[in-house]
Amino acid sequence: MRKLTVVILTLTAALLVVFVLSYRSAGAQGSSYAEDRALIEDLQARYMFALDFRDIDKYLATFTPDGILDIGEGEMKGYDAIRKAVGGMPKETPAKDAPKIRPAAGRHNISNIVIKVEGNKAYGRAYWFHYSNPQRNSATLDSFGHYEDEMVKVNGKWLFSKRRIYNENVDKWATTPGVNPCW
Repeated sequence: MRKLTVVILTLTAALLVVFVLSYRSAGAQGSSYAEDRALIEDLQARYMFALDFRDIDKYLATFTPDGILDIGEGEMKGYDAIRKAVGGMPKETPAKDAPKIRPAAGRHNISNIVIKVEGNKAYGRAYWFHYSNPQRNSATLDSFGHYEDEMVKVNGKWLFSKRRIYNENVDKWATTPGVNPCW
């Protein structure tokens, strides 16, 4: 009986070791949908923070070097073209009676995020909306639209290879009425 118990315990321990090693190995070689989704949502959030705080270097860091940004005016490809278009955004300026009143600011938010991962490529759709406080005493929802994204995983990090922005407040930037952008 003791020999049988030792054999069973030995086999159980061996199976546990094999399971742990195979689990770690699988994690090192690939990632799960949940891991990829979390990293992609992090990418989307970092993009928003960089945009709202007008940090062009961190903004560009969310794209591949040959990434494409299309805000409705046509495609801008690569860091230089994107920097030229987005880098000229005005900085937040303090109110004349600062520091009593905070400067006017805007904040982007995203929702209804849909992500499809296919290996080292991913596709995303999300609504975006923008709040601002131009009067500095209340927030106003002043713009909305959606993103259509293509992303690639480079050295374990997700980046935009293409981001198309639709803005429903600007006719030439709006989406085609009645067409669902999601698959």
